[in-house]
Amino acid sequence: MSREEAGRSLHLVPVRFREAAEFVRMWHRHHQPPQSHIFSVGVADKAGILRAVAIVGRPVSRHLDNGTTLEVTRLASDDSRNTGSMLYAAAWRAASALGYSRLITYTQDGESGASLRGAGWRVIARRPARPGWHCPSRPRTDHGTGDIPRILWEAPCSA
Repeated sequence: MSREEAGRSLHLVPVRFREAAEFVRMWHRHHQPPQSHIFSVGVADKAGILRAVAIVGRPVSRHLDNGTTLEVTRLASDDSRNTGSMLYAAAWRAASALGYSRLITYTQDGESGASLRGAGWRVIARRPARPGWHCPSRPRTDHGTGDIPRILWEAPCSA
């Protein structure tokens, strides 16, 4: 199958959390799977092979967890073309259909954001690097993602 044929045959599929988490464990560049989700969605090829997943849950930041906002906490792909844009757009349509008014995600500084721009998302803030999440009152294990600036993105207002 040519790359062009593969692109045309990609389609959205429902994905259970356990399968999405395993896909993230295998393919995500710098994070492990999240602890939970509200929903997950995937992209499969014509043969039914899962090529990418998005896991959507409550915002990680308690300041953004207002009951009407969700966050794409993980998106992982096997590098199949256009899967990121498909998933970001589908995640927003699903969140909106469930009654949520806002969907956000973060990228690390240095990542292009091409999939997000392709799905119509926009940058709304740049977050400075922080040394990590560990503090004496709440000890945490370093996962190697500290000291990296992040970019906060928001889905378009209309699906």
